[in-house]
Amino acid sequence: MFRTIVIRLLFVTAVLAIILGLVRYLGKDTASIAPENLLAKVGMIKKPVATSFDWQAELDVYAGVPDVDASYFSDPYAVAVDKQGNIFVSDAGEHNQIMKISVDGAVTPYAGAVEGFADGKAEQAAFNTPSGIALDGKGNLLVADTGNHAIRSISPEGIVTTVAGNGKPGYRDGAGSEAQFNGPVGIAVDAAGNVYVADTYNDRLRKISPDGQVSTLAGGDGSGYLDGPAATALFDTPTGLALNSKGEIFIADSKNDAIRRLSKDGQVSTITRTLDDEDHPLMRRPLSIVATYDDHLYVGEGGKGRIIQISSTGEMRGVTGVGINFEPGDDTTPRLLQPTGIGLNDKGALFVSDSARLQVLRIRAHGTMDAGIARKPAAPATLQTIRNTRLDDDIKSYPWPIKPQKSPHEVVGTMGEVRGNYEGESRDHFHGGLDVQANMGTTVYAIANEKVRGTSSSWGFNGLSEGFKIDSMAYIHMKVGRTAKNAVLDEEKFQLQTLADGKPFAVRIRRGTRFKTGEALGSINRMFHVHLEHNHAGLKINPLKLNLPGLLDTVAPQIEEITIVDGNGNEVKGKKKGPLLLSSQVKEYGIVVDAYDQVDGNAKRRRLGLYQLGYQVLYANGSPIPGYESPRITMEFNALPPDREMVKLLYAAESGITVHGAKKTRFLYMASNTVKDGVARKGNWDVSKLTPGDYILRIHASDFAGNVATQDRDLAFRLE
Repeated sequence: MFRTIVIRLLFVTAVLAIILGLVRYLGKDTASIAPENLLAKVGMIKKPVATSFDWQAELDVYAGVPDVDASYFSDPYAVAVDKQGNIFVSDAGEHNQIMKISVDGAVTPYAGAVEGFADGKAEQAAFNTPSGIALDGKGNLLVADTGNHAIRSISPEGIVTTVAGNGKPGYRDGAGSEAQFNGPVGIAVDAAGNVYVADTYNDRLRKISPDGQVSTLAGGDGSGYLDGPAATALFDTPTGLALNSKGEIFIADSKNDAIRRLSKDGQVSTITRTLDDEDHPLMRRPLSIVATYDDHLYVGEGGKGRIIQISSTGEMRGVTGVGINFEPGDDTTPRLLQPTGIGLNDKGALFVSDSARLQVLRIRAHGTMDAGIARKPAAPATLQTIRNTRLDDDIKSYPWPIKPQKSPHEVVGTMGEVRGNYEGESRDHFHGGLDVQANMGTTVYAIANEKVRGTSSSWGFNGLSEGFKIDSMAYIHMKVGRTAKNAVLDEEKFQLQTLADGKPFAVRIRRGTRFKTGEALGSINRMFHVHLEHNHAGLKINPLKLNLPGLLDTVAPQIEEITIVDGNGNEVKGKKKGPLLLSSQVKEYGIVVDAYDQVDGNAKRRRLGLYQLGYQVLYANGSPIPGYESPRITMEFNALPPDREMVKLLYAAESGITVHGAKKTRFLYMASNTVKDGVARKGNWDVSKLTPGDYILRIHASDFAGNVATQDRDLAFRLE
C-alpha cells in the first residue's frame, strides 16, 4: 500500500515538473493554457484537429432514397451521433418513430411505431411527429415530441419516459408533468444534464434542469425580432439549438432568417441575419444547427438547401449549394433541399437529414475517408407496409380543390410555363403547378389526407401569393385558414400571429397538423384562381397526373412559329421564298418553337403551356432520316428543375405572360435544350453529320392528354 502511494506521488510530481518546465520553456504566454492543451502542444497527448474554414465538401447519400414507397424514412427530421458512431434519426410523418443506423449499416427501429402518446418499452411507446433529438452524457436520447407538445427520453435500455409536457399545447413553467410547451422542435443537452428546448410555437427558449423543473430562459410575449435581455428578447419560430464550449446557446431563428446567441449573462444577440430585401442571400430560413468542439457552427437552411459554416469569429460561408454552374444543368452534384437536422461525428463528418428528399446524407472533406463509419446502409427494398402522407398510387383520381370537387373546373395555367416578376424580368421562374379558376372568396378544400411536414408552412400573409404547403400538396393565392371576411376557419389549426397592437401579420400552422380530404383550407384571393402544387420527395410533379375528375382536353396544341438560332442566340434568317439555308459546318444551332396549348372550355385568348416537345428530321419527301423514325423528345414537363434560374435555359428571351408586362402571352421553347424528371441541360442541334441537301424539320408538340399539333409544324431547310 505504502509503496503504491509513493509511486503515485512520484508520478504526479514528475508530471507537475514537466508542466512547469514547459511553461518556462514555451514562454509566459502559456500561463493561461490548460495542462491538457500544454501537453497537446508538445505532442504528449492527441487533440482533435482544428476545424478548417477552407475545406471542399464531398457529399453522398448515406441512407434512404427519394421515393415515398421505397425509402427507410417517412419524414427524417433530425439526426444524432453517439460516441460509437451509431446514428439516430427522428422519423415523423406516418412512421412516428426513432430509427437507428448502426456502424455496420443496419437500419432498425429504435423506439415507437404508431402515432400516439405512450411511455414504456421502446416497441410499445408512441410518439407524434418527433423532431429534434440529442444525446446526453448517460446515453439517453432526448426527443422533442412536437405533436405531443412534450420532451421524451429513451434510455439505453430502451425505456421511453416523458421528461416534461402533458400532451396539450400551452405555456407554463414548473415541474415536468405540469409544464406545457407548444410544438417544441429543437433540443440540446449540456454536460450537466440540463436540457434546452426550442419551444417553437411559443417563440421561446426553455430549460429543463436535472431535477425536472422547467423554466423559461429567453423569449418575451409573442413573435418578433428583438435583441437584448433574455426576458424581453423576441424570436419567430425557433427550430434548432446548439451549445458551444463556452456554454453559449445558439438558436436557428427560422422565420427571422437569423442565427441568434444567448450568452451566459442572459443577453440575446444576433450573429447573422438575412434582410427581407436581399436578392441573393446566402442563408434563408435556418432550420438546424450544430457546434464543433472548437466553436464553429454548421447551419442547415431551407432557402436553397445549403449548409452554412460560421467560424468562431463570426465569418460565414456556404459549404454546399454555392458556386453552382446552372447553365449546364448541375445534375451530377447531390444536393440538399430541406436540411432539417445536422449531426457531427468524432471524425468531423456531418450527417444531415433531408426531410424533403427522405434521406440522410453525409458531408465530409473532399478526398478524406471517415474511419468512424464501417459500412453504409444498403439501399432499401420496396416496403409495402410504409404508410405515408404522400399521395397514394392506389387512388386513381383526386378531387378538385374547389367545389364541386368531383366535377370539372376551368384550368387557366399548367406546370412548366414561364413566369416573370413585377420588376421587369419576363423569365423569372417556372409556373410550378395547376391554376384552377374561381371567384374571389371561393373556399379552397384539401384534395388529400395529409400531415404538415414543415415548421413554417404558410407564407405571404394578405399578399397575392399567400399560400401554404401541407406535405405533397401546396395551395396558393388564397387567404390561408380564413374566409373571405377574414374569419378563422379553425382556431386550433390556424393560429394568427399578431403584433403588439393586435394586428395579425401571419398565419401559423403547427408541424404535425393533419388535414382530411374535403377540409376547408382558406378562400381564394384577388388572383381569382387557386394554384395547386404536387410534390414528391422534393420534386414538383405535374398535377395533371392527379387525374382530376371530368377534366377534358381534346384540343391540340398550336405552333405559331419555328426559328433557328446560331451559337450566339441570333436568329438565322432565310429568304422570303425557298428553304432556310443552314451550314453543315455549324454544330451548335438552336431550335426555338413558339407554341401553346388549350383545354376544352378555355376562352379563345387563353394560352397554356405544352407537356412535351421534340423534333424529327425528314427528307424532302417526308420520310424520316435514319435515327429519326420517331420524334426525338427533348422536353417533358413531368417534373420541374429545382432551380428557378433554369427557366432561362428552356425559354427564349421574348417569352412572357401579360400579367408580368408582356404584350401577349408567348412560350418560346428552346427545343434543342432538354428537360425531364426535374433535370434540365443545355443542348444543341448538330447538323454537321447530315449530307448536304434539302430536309424538313418537323416539330412534335403535345399536351398531357396526348393531343399532337399537326399544323405549322414543318420548317424546310437546305444544308450547304
